[in-house]
Amino acid sequence: MNQDMQTSRHHSRGAYPSLPRVAVGAVVRLEGSFLLVQRANPPAQGQWSIPGGKIRLGESMQQAAEREVLEETGLTVRAGLPVLTFDLIHRDKAGNILFHYVIVDLWAEYVKGRIRAGADAARAAWIAPENFPDFNLSPTTLDLLNSL
Repeated sequence: MNQDMQTSRHHSRGAYPSLPRVAVGAVVRLEGSFLLVQRANPPAQGQWSIPGGKIRLGESMQQAAEREVLEETGLTVRAGLPVLTFDLIHRDKAGNILFHYVIVDLWAEYVKGRIRAGADAARAAWIAPENFPDFNLSPTTLDLLNSL
């Protein structure tokens, strides 16, 4: 097998993506605090960000955001309009793309539930903006929340 075929097969197994993935985030604010999760997995493992994840086939952006919030925090929300759309691209030392996500962050309204960390979230919490410096917020999350 030649090198090009090996590279193609390697990429098709998921080690390196061949296409961007589409993901959503949910901006949920309640009584002045934002709903944030500490990521348990890459990318951004250990950092705090808004809840979110990949859109499943056949799922709307709003449905995906609502599902991800429920999975990661145990809370029910109603997702609305987009707030921000951006690319998140991570490369390895050789310049190969490890992750490429097109992320759409949506406003979401808290409906009900008790907060708890679940799915791929190590922790979940309501965090007031004045407490952001005490948490390792991802740069994109910090920029987003400071702009609101």
